[in-house]
Amino acid sequence: MVPQRMQLAPATIDDASAIALVHVRSWRAAYEHLLTAEYLASLSVEAKADLWREVLRKQESKTLVVRQGSEILGFVSYGRCRDEDAPSDRGEIWALYVDPSAWRRGVGTSLMESGLEEICATGAKTVSLWAFSKNRRGRTFYEACGFNQVPGSEKIFELGGAQVEEIKYLHINVDHIRHLGTDKSNHGGVNSEDC
Repeated sequence: MVPQRMQLAPATIDDASAIALVHVRSWRAAYEHLLTAEYLASLSVEAKADLWREVLRKQESKTLVVRQGSEILGFVSYGRCRDEDAPSDRGEIWALYVDPSAWRRGVGTSLMESGLEEICATGAKTVSLWAFSKNRRGRTFYEACGFNQVPGSEKIFELGGAQVEEIKYLHINVDHIRHLGTDKSNHGGVNSEDC
């Protein structure tokens, strides 16, 4: 369910700049303890907008946005699972970010619910996503949405001069996904500040 006075809609190429702004602002706020200040300051909204125009043009994934008036507050991008060893019936949340000004307003939960429901509508049996292992806020949110960490999935790489670790999460309860929006107790009280 989308919070009052907000609208959920498919993203268009015209939304690329606004999506990029949310992407950069959310990285700067959510990852300030994970990545160097210099790297976060160097993130370019213009470069991200070019990236998002290409993503939206190619349509290899689907992207939904939550709007309030003309402002985009958050987005989710999802599609087939990109992992080489993934079964053909696995979907993936490619990205989910909420502008820090909209944290704790239900935006992230609405985006996750809608993305999961749409992935399941394609016939997916499981859904995965990747998260920074030290992103406690995000991990708490994913776990509240029914995702579980995949043991042994850790990947370490360098990003902006810092060593970071990513871990895979997997959601296997398709019935839970289909009814995610009907039972708010499944969220454990966690809201979109975790995105």
